[in-house]
Amino acid sequence: MKPISKTLIAIVALFPAELRAEEVTVYAAASLQTALDQVAQVFTAETGHPVVISYAGSGALAKQILNGAPADIFLSAAPEWMDAVEAGQLVVPGTRSDLWGNDLVLIAHGADQPAVDLSKPEDVLGRLGDRPLSMALIEAVPAGSYGKAALDHLGLWETVKDRVVQSDNVRAALNFVVLGESRLGIVYATDAHASPEVSVVATFPETSHPPILYPAALLTGAKDEADGAFLTYLSSPAAKALFAAQGFKTGG
Repeated sequence: MKPISKTLIAIVALFPAELRAEEVTVYAAASLQTALDQVAQVFTAETGHPVVISYAGSGALAKQILNGAPADIFLSAAPEWMDAVEAGQLVVPGTRSDLWGNDLVLIAHGADQPAVDLSKPEDVLGRLGDRPLSMALIEAVPAGSYGKAALDHLGLWETVKDRVVQSDNVRAALNFVVLGESRLGIVYATDAHASPEVSVVATFPETSHPPILYPAALLTGAKDEADGAFLTYLSSPAAKALFAAQGFKTGG
C-alpha cells in the first residue's frame, strides 16, 4: 500500500471548513426573512455551514413537513402550526422553544400617513376608499388569523370582511400595500419596519388577539451537528441583536 502523499495532507489541511461543511435546511415563516437571512449569513461565515431557508406561510410549511419535506428546523409564526408538526411526531423532544414575539399593526400606503382610529369603523372605511384591505390568509397564515381575531374583537370584521383580499403569506400582503393595490393592510410590526414605503397607522391592542409567538424546533429528519448548532445559535446574543434590530421581541 502506497503511503499517503504529503501534498494531499497539505491540501486537506488548507480546506478543513469546506470538507466538514454541513447544510442546514430551515423552513421559516415569511415574516422572519429579513432578520433570519442576516443571522444565517453570520452563522455561515463563522462556521462554514451553509443555511438554506424556505419561506412561506406557517400553515403551508407545516403541511409540507407533515407530508415528508426534508427540513431540519421549523420556525413557525404561531404555536398551533408547531403543535401540528409535534403531533405528527416530527419534532425532536426537548428542542422546542418560543424565540421571538411581535406586534400586529395596520399599515397604509406611503410614508408619514395619519393615524387611523380603530374604534371608528367609518375611519377605517374612509381610509380604505375603493381599495381592498390586504391581509394574509385568515385560515392558514398566522398573521391573517391574528388579524381576523383582532378585527373581531374590535367589532370591525363584519364591516370589512367583504373588502378583504387575502395573500399566501404576510410579505405578500405587505407588498399589496407597498404597490398601492391596497391602501390599508394588516401585517406584523417587523414587516412594516422592513418597508419605508408604508406607514404604521395603528397598532392592535395585545388583548385583541392571541399572543404572537414564534416557536422553533429541531425536526426528526435533522442528522448533522450543524442543524442543532444553528438552532442554538438563534438564541445567541448576536442573533438576538439582529432580530431586535428588525423590531422583534426577543426576551432576555
